[in-house]
Amino acid sequence: MAITDQFAPTLPMIAGVPTTQLAKQFGTPTYIYDASSILQRIEQLRRFDVIRYAQKANSNLAVLDLIRRSGVLVDAVSVGEIYRAKRAGYSLTGNPAPVVYTADIFDQAALDLVVDEKIHVNLGSPDMISQYGERVKSGEITLRINPGFGHGHSQKTNTGGEHSKHGIWHDQLEECTKLAAKYGLAVTGLHMHIGSGTDFEHLSQVCTAMLQMARRVGQSIHVISAGGGLPTAYRDSDESVDIDRYFDLWDQTRRQLQQDLGHPISLEIEPGRFLVADAGYLVTEIRAVKTMGENLFYLVDAGFNNLARPIMYGAYHPMAIAHRQPRDLKLQAVVVGGPLCESGDIFTQQEGGLVDTRNLPVASVGDYLVIQCAGAYGFVMSSNYNSKPFATEVLIENGQPRVIRPRQKPEELYASEILD
Repeated sequence: MAITDQFAPTLPMIAGVPTTQLAKQFGTPTYIYDASSILQRIEQLRRFDVIRYAQKANSNLAVLDLIRRSGVLVDAVSVGEIYRAKRAGYSLTGNPAPVVYTADIFDQAALDLVVDEKIHVNLGSPDMISQYGERVKSGEITLRINPGFGHGHSQKTNTGGEHSKHGIWHDQLEECTKLAAKYGLAVTGLHMHIGSGTDFEHLSQVCTAMLQMARRVGQSIHVISAGGGLPTAYRDSDESVDIDRYFDLWDQTRRQLQQDLGHPISLEIEPGRFLVADAGYLVTEIRAVKTMGENLFYLVDAGFNNLARPIMYGAYHPMAIAHRQPRDLKLQAVVVGGPLCESGDIFTQQEGGLVDTRNLPVASVGDYLVIQCAGAYGFVMSSNYNSKPFATEVLIENGQPRVIRPRQKPEELYASEILD
């Protein structure tokens, strides 16, 4: 892994376009996505047989279309995500499956849809096997296995171990393969994802667990999925993942399994955050600068209704200032907060809600603050809390910015509500 060096205290340009120009053209708060960054991330993963995007990270149709045109397949965790994939141009069936439904339960609408459209499923519980088998009677399935351990930058992003609800517990594998056989279902794939920010020590454990699980299933296995969780650098001190080393570990696992089973094994990876996180910028306007005791606050027009990761996980996002006019770049410690009627509406906080400061250039009302690495789990986790409209989304492709979701209008906030 290599240490990154990419975050400066000022950000005059985004994807070659002046930040102030973007703010004036599209207003604030606005999400800006750099298409070239997404494409570069995809290219880093080309050694894998299948790249399958976990669209829960960012499911805007234009982003899905960009990814589809790059030959990347997609994962869906809900009926809505299946419909998004279809609208973005994905076929619902094929080999390899263009769309895979991955979940720990079937709600009734999801079960109906995957059965009717013959969508491949990645099943995360014995009950799902029974519910699916009773409807289809035969076919191929993937099982998501919880190996008994996990890893993540936050406990809330740890998707393995006994405190996680995700996947089939490893000791239940034989029970589940027998249950599948009862319904004529062949377990052709195994999926294992233990959380975000996986390091190589944990990755080696996952690879070993995958090999053991696949051997226990046997000859029906044709696909193994490395899941997601590839780390993204949010600080200059963070290390960027060595993709070649990451692939080589999984490829060794695949090759050993091919030797054991005597037939080819397809190796998938399921990135979400890795593809889109550092492609995204939340551009906000500073609307107040004030002192509270020893703390200096920059209050901006975006809140946790726009970006929830800091309040949910204490997640750190790099920040920068885009000044309207050239000025002294002296740094000062500031707390960055939003407009919501909540004390927790602070972007510079640690996990547990402890308010923190960030060293940022001196700025005034009307200057812009840019929250970086906001392309994953940003807009998709937005809400209308405090009756705030959803932000604009803009994609910059080949140097040209275009709106891919307009700012929500005030009347749209209550358009689906019934008064009498």
